[in-house]
Amino acid sequence: MSGRLTDADGRERVEFTFEGDAVSAYAGDTIAMALWAAQAAALRRSSSAGEPRGVLCNMGVCYECLVTVDGHNVRSCMTVVRAGMVVERGGRQ
Repeated sequence: MSGRLTDADGRERVEFTFEGDAVSAYAGDTIAMALWAAQAAALRRSSSAGEPRGVLCNMGVCYECLVTVDGHNVRSCMTVVRAGMVVERGGRQ
């Protein structure tokens, strides 16, 4: 199921994995928006209490949306999806 409102104007589909599950997105989407459309709201756990965290500012100011991409920590709202990338939850597990 997708939370998208349109067919993304004919953009190419891109496949990547999140926590081992295949996710389909549109070329040019950020990881944050692709995961939001795939209904994956909890992107990491807080380091203090282990509480779920997701997209907050969606413009790269905070670090609530940290994920690990191919072994590197990135802000999901600032990182564009690419085919074959391996995305895992960031922060405390």
